[in-house]
Amino acid sequence: MNQKLWSFLVPVLSVVVALIIASFVILMIGKSPITAYLALIRGALGSRMAIASTIVKTTPLILTGLAVGFGFRAGLFNIGAEGQMIVGAMAATAFAINVGWMPAVLAIPLTMLVGMVAGAAYASIAGFLKAKTGAHEVVTTIMLNWIADYLSSYVVTVPMGVGFGTPKSPEIASSAKLPPLMVVQATELTSGIIVAVLAAILMKILLDKTSKGYELKAAGFNPYAAEYGGIRLANNIVLAMAISGALAGLAGTLEVMGVHHRFLGTLSGGKGFDGISIALIGQNNPIGIIFAALLMGALRNGSNEMQFVGVPKHIIMIVQAIIIFLVAADRIVRTIFLRKKVAK
Repeated sequence: MNQKLWSFLVPVLSVVVALIIASFVILMIGKSPITAYLALIRGALGSRMAIASTIVKTTPLILTGLAVGFGFRAGLFNIGAEGQMIVGAMAATAFAINVGWMPAVLAIPLTMLVGMVAGAAYASIAGFLKAKTGAHEVVTTIMLNWIADYLSSYVVTVPMGVGFGTPKSPEIASSAKLPPLMVVQATELTSGIIVAVLAAILMKILLDKTSKGYELKAAGFNPYAAEYGGIRLANNIVLAMAISGALAGLAGTLEVMGVHHRFLGTLSGGKGFDGISIALIGQNNPIGIIFAALLMGALRNGSNEMQFVGVPKHIIMIVQAIIIFLVAADRIVRTIFLRKKVAK
């Protein structure tokens, strides 16, 4: 079977199988799967507000999925998108608080740039350690996640903390806020979704249409052959981690600019870790990642409506886990098969 067709069918079939298995779970608790799934669709896409909320949830997931997927394509396991997202959001907030004098045409792109640079710099630490000492990026990025988490708790409590209740920073300047595409009651659908989709397109062009993208993929696919061919592995490791971190940093920045308009201690909400599952479901393809993020955003948003028909929203976590398991199983089988084929 054609490889591209198979890469498309695996996630689709995984979703179908996951929904079928979840149906049996729903039946076991005495509820109707049809009623549950109709509520799910209604909650995700059944109204203008539902659609706006789904897209708002999808936007950061696209970028964290791209961050992890880019690392995978370059042979790196960037498990640190969560921390990079936090650092990007903090830096962007610190900048955006102080740009009230600046017009939006400058404040908006500069705020994005600050967040991306901060995320890139933070991810580059793990890239540098791997390139110079061989320290595995899984270990270093996980450790950096904890540093970012505790740092964010300190920042919204002491230097940038305001008010009472949930730890939070001051509100960013109006000129740094993303303009909304649609406003439905209290929900704003900001132009962040456009930025996320453009980032996916640029990532695809970089990987598939440029010599640097070829180098990054070659270094990830076979580092020994790549080095023999004259590709500088150390430089590409740091660069790949920096680009990955920039995408994650942009995810946090858009959350600040378009959703919360300030930095919150709970801003990331696990979206960086969600990027791992989204990259797997999207087969590390930038376009596939967009649809995988949309699927996850719809499932998360629609699951709230399922509760009104007596079905726990945690059923969606079962669906997500089964999808990831099936997609990962396919990749494992193909990897084993490929290694045996090469060995022969």
